[in-house]
Amino acid sequence: MKVLVIDIGGTYIKYAYMTEDMSVISRGKVATPHTKREDLIEAIGQLYDEVPDVDGIAISMPGIIDSENGYCSMGGALKYNDDFYFRHSLYKRCPVKIYIENDAKCAAMAEAAEGSLKDVRDGVILIFGTMIGGGIIHEGKLYKGKHFSSGEVSYILTEKNSVPSYKTVWGNQCGTPRLCAMYAERKNLNPEDVDGILVFNAVNAKEREAQECLEQFTREIAVQIFNIQTILDPERIAIGGGISAQPIFIEYIRNNLKALYAECPYHVPHADVLACKFQNDANLVGALQCFLAYA
Repeated sequence: MKVLVIDIGGTYIKYAYMTEDMSVISRGKVATPHTKREDLIEAIGQLYDEVPDVDGIAISMPGIIDSENGYCSMGGALKYNDDFYFRHSLYKRCPVKIYIENDAKCAAMAEAAEGSLKDVRDGVILIFGTMIGGGIIHEGKLYKGKHFSSGEVSYILTEKNSVPSYKTVWGNQCGTPRLCAMYAERKNLNPEDVDGILVFNAVNAKEREAQECLEQFTREIAVQIFNIQTILDPERIAIGGGISAQPIFIEYIRNNLKALYAECPYHVPHADVLACKFQNDANLVGALQCFLAYA
């Protein structure tokens, strides 16, 4: 079996032609259209045309995805995908079996198949990027929820007596841009000149301001991981996204969790936190796993 596997991101569409054992025949990337949904369909169609003997198409994409009906109710950063029967439209262009799934849920499937959640019956994945993606593995399977929005942890409220807003949801409080903004403010730098690499270079160089920013940032993350562990009681929580490649990021989260549990007057299970195995390929591997399991 040969599957065209696609990871639709805000900047690029990454793709690979893969076999069911996850072997990669070829791979590449093209720019993600930001014009209209028809242009996205055509971009995928052109990839399909390059290798016309594929047996199916597996897609990872942002947003809230009704994977059973191939429907995108909310397209995340790609607003033109809101309220869109994506699979139906793509099938007209590419008449093969198609399966689409939310990108964080794909990452969870990748980790459950061959990564940090392998052999775990109940696990959670948290992907730290522009906001925070999440996925839940329950009894060895991807848990999607009634409205296909399980794991959408970005919208957890972080302030009491508040209403949902850009300032009060966890995704904007602990997405990577927040850490960069904290450091820029602390150092009186132009925010446009600060990225995650700069911040972690400073942390690893033991710069006090950078360490204090990371400490505050990961303390807020630890609080929500404490809550997730209390609610779902998973065996393991895997941390992904670009900054998860920094061992010190995971170290700070663990240290803050230890502090929370030390202060807690109740006997509660402790979260087992580790980094994801898959980084840039998580969504591709997971999309293939979803296709094989559910299509």
